Amino acid sequence: MKALVARLDSFGDVLLAGPAVRAVAAHASHVTLLCGPRGEPAARLLPGVDDVLVWEAPWEGVEPPPVDRAGIDAIVGRIREAAHDSALVLTSFHQSPLPTALLLRMAGVRRIGADSVDHPGSLLDVRHRRLPGRHEAEAALDTALAMGFTPPPGDDGALRVLPAPDTVPLTGNGPYVVVHPGASAPARAWSPERCAATVRHLADAGHRVVVTGGPDESGLTRRVSGDVAIDLGGRTEPRTLAGVLRNADVLVSGNTGPAHLAAAVATPVVSLFAPVVPAERWAPFGVPVVLLGDQSAKCADSRARHCPVPGHPCLNDVTPQDVVRAVRELIEEHA
Repeated sequence: MKALVARLDSFGDVLLAGPAVRAVAAHASHVTLLCGPRGEPAARLLPGVDDVLVWEAPWEGVEPPPVDRAGIDAIVGRIREAAHDSALVLTSFHQSPLPTALLLRMAGVRRIGADSVDHPGSLLDVRHRRLPGRHEAEAALDTALAMGFTPPPGDDGALRVLPAPDTVPLTGNGPYVVVHPGASAPARAWSPERCAATVRHLADAGHRVVVTGGPDESGLTRRVSGDVAIDLGGRTEPRTLAGVLRNADVLVSGNTGPAHLAAAVATPVVSLFAPVVPAERWAPFGVPVVLLGDQSAKCADSRARHCPVPGHPCLNDVTPQDVVRAVRELIEEHA
């Protein structure tokens, strides 16, 4: 059986689809992951994926492209040519799977399943309803189970990625804490000033500190690193970042893709979690976590990209000392 799993969203979202992808792969001879450009690097890290099909859907992302008939015809044609027998459409709790299901139906996929609040008509063969309060990784696996895709024996449902390279040449020998100051949405990021102060406090507490960030965040990581941390801003593509995180004692991060990547390599996380989305659905999954940030703040569940509350108090009320204590707690707990 040839199967397709669709997760048209960002890096972290695709990582959270990993347990469901492995469940599908246990029953399929070939698995294609259909994802957007932002999710492609994560898709290429997931065990069980044989092929990655990248398409920027006009109903996903912060700045989705306009609807283009030629582009839709092209993606339908590529899926039809691959002749998939079954498809699992994965979405976040606030998204509809039905536009993707319509494309898959047009492409001739015979059996399609998804978690759908809306009535699917003839678009879905399996319509799952997620249980309240499920983490996004659990909800995705639940949907796979509803289609009959049970995990392989011994699979614990944790996040996983393919083996990472040796990153000691980047980080040096010895234990360290990673601070990742960036986030895809400003509402989910701690202030650079607080991040820089935290790096200094961690160094004063005896920790080696490594600061990470994407290619467009080198200015931020340089500012946060100061003269006390190793600045890896712009130097870690996703597989390399997985290696850096795998060897870390703890990651300090907002609600962003690297937090989920840390979970996938079993590294504890101090999560500076803005409550614009619920932590019960989006906190780092399956690893020890200390959650910092006011989860009852006025911005809770707003899905805002920019904080609607002056001063960003849900995160900026957290102090560097709070983070240092949380790091120490996690390290001592798992010594």
